[in-house]
Amino acid sequence: MADDPEILTIDIDGWEGPLDLLLALARTQKVDLRELSILALVDQYLYFIEEAKALKLELAADYLVMAAWLAYLKSALLLPRDPEVEPSPEELALRLQLRLERLGAMREAGARLIARDRLGRDVFPRGAPEGLRTVRHAIWQAEIYDLIAAYGRVSARTRPVLHIVANRPVMTLEAAIERVSRLVQERIDWAAIEAFLPPEAMGMFRKSALASSFVAALELARQGKLELRQMSPFAPLYLKATA
Repeated sequence: MADDPEILTIDIDGWEGPLDLLLALARTQKVDLRELSILALVDQYLYFIEEAKALKLELAADYLVMAAWLAYLKSALLLPRDPEVEPSPEELALRLQLRLERLGAMREAGARLIARDRLGRDVFPRGAPEGLRTVRHAIWQAEIYDLIAAYGRVSARTRPVLHIVANRPVMTLEAAIERVSRLVQERIDWAAIEAFLPPEAMGMFRKSALASSFVAALELARQGKLELRQMSPFAPLYLKATA
């Protein structure tokens, strides 16, 4: 492949053009680019081109153009200045220094960027947590008593409320009115209300007969058929027929 006339055979170690070569030569002076000696830089570049004359430089036109321009710049710096020529050689040299400084800053920034840690090569992201899957299975443990108790609680909540009155002996108000009205006519003096209760009234039937007799006495007193007398609160209640 080296004999192919279409291939550039100058080994520039990754340089991209003559300006990169100038930057490398300037750094060999080991001075600040702002204090760079343009004359020394031109001599180094021309010496490099002279050493490479045995190569096929016809394909490296950019390098030859830069060499010609640098030779012109060196001659302009050495010879007396022509005031009618603009820009001046000093300004051209300053522009070259600024371009070299800018190129050097760009190459350093690129080198720092390339030297940074790369994702997937030097550093690795933390893996996303997969999470834990919880599978729940209900295990019922109940005996026959637990089932019956649970059924009783559910049935008690949903069962309609029924009030059943026990069948017990009572005295109706009509019977009490008839009995008190008949007995009070047979008595001349005052008599306690208990005297108007049936003789067989015992237990719950006695309570019912007493309550019905009391209401019957109030109703008959309202009708004017008897009089009521009570000496003090909670004292015995007496009944007597009206004259």
